Amino acid sequence: MYTIKEVADKMEVSEHTIRFWAKSGFFPFIKRDNNNVRRFSEDDLGWVRIVKCLRAVGTDNKSIKRYIDLCIEGDSTISERFQIIQNTKIKAQEQMAELQRQMDLLDYKEQYYQDLMKHNKSDEWNPMNNLQSVS
Repeated sequence: MYTIKEVADKMEVSEHTIRFWAKSGFFPFIKRDNNNVRRFSEDDLGWVRIVKCLRAVGTDNKSIKRYIDLCIEGDSTISERFQIIQNTKIKAQEQMAELQRQMDLLDYKEQYYQDLMKHNKSDEWNPMNNLQSVS
């Protein structure tokens, strides 16, 4: 069994985030000990993993709660859960494509600046280098 601190460290999220997710009902089966401290099992860590994944791609809390509620309802909801996961995957792929476009631009600019430094050139694209003195 794990404490919130241990779960936060293990999952690389803040304790505050774990507490917020717990209060949001994302971990339906966590237990509390005699001191009312939440204790997470290995199974609970599976819930944390999927919540972290869904949040990482921007899934809103209401949709995450819906997904969890569907899981609790059982196998009759598999097709709806599949659709949620499929839509989330598409969203993640779109985000990855956008990040790749940003990386491509950064690669270009990195090479551009390396070339400027290597050949001791001025940056022609920087508008500050093209200002005319105002008389």
